[in-house]
Amino acid sequence: MRKINKKNIAIKEKINQENLRNRAMKMGVTLKSPETVFLSNDTKFGKNVIVNQYVVIGKKTIIGNNVEILPFTHIENSTLKENVRVGPFSRIRPGSYLEKGSRVGNFVETKKSKVGKNSKINHLSYIGDTTIGKNVNIGAGTITCNYDGKNKNKTIILDDAFIGSNSSLVAPIKIGKRAIVGAGSTITKNVKNKTLSLTRSSQIEIKNYKKK
Repeated sequence: MRKINKKNIAIKEKINQENLRNRAMKMGVTLKSPETVFLSNDTKFGKNVIVNQYVVIGKKTIIGNNVEILPFTHIENSTLKENVRVGPFSRIRPGSYLEKGSRVGNFVETKKSKVGKNSKINHLSYIGDTTIGKNVNIGAGTITCNYDGKNKNKTIILDDAFIGSNSSLVAPIKIGKRAIVGAGSTITKNVKNKTLSLTRSSQIEIKNYKKK
């Protein structure tokens, strides 16, 4: 059995990465700290792209015009259209499609999801198997509960919806146009257009409480 020379593989990959970075910069891509950025052979860049420090771009990724990728972001098998901004600390998993002007912020993970034009997922969220319309705001701590233990289920969020912070959307589910989901809600049924939906326990206050 032929012994694999790991050192030679590492050297070849180092040279390959240097070539990929140089090629990207010659195309006009701004790499803020080139030695910390890792690209794939098939990475495609548009014009006026900025890639910050400690970014990994995996296979089958397309980056459109005027995109900025902030530090510590991982992207693979995804498409970012023009004027998209992702990171820092974002994970864009396979099948993600970020439309023009959309924003995926810190500690946000997307998978097999479309994020519509000018929609925002700014903080601490998981969006999986989801279609988001345009001008949607996803609040911090929102998760799409897409896996029931057997199947991956779909979430649909229509245009101009507002999802309050710390919400759980239990798929399969559809959130209507201009609908609002109140913060801290677990939503298990479809939400109609232009309605407010929330699930919340009543707050209890016990006066003069003493620990036992």
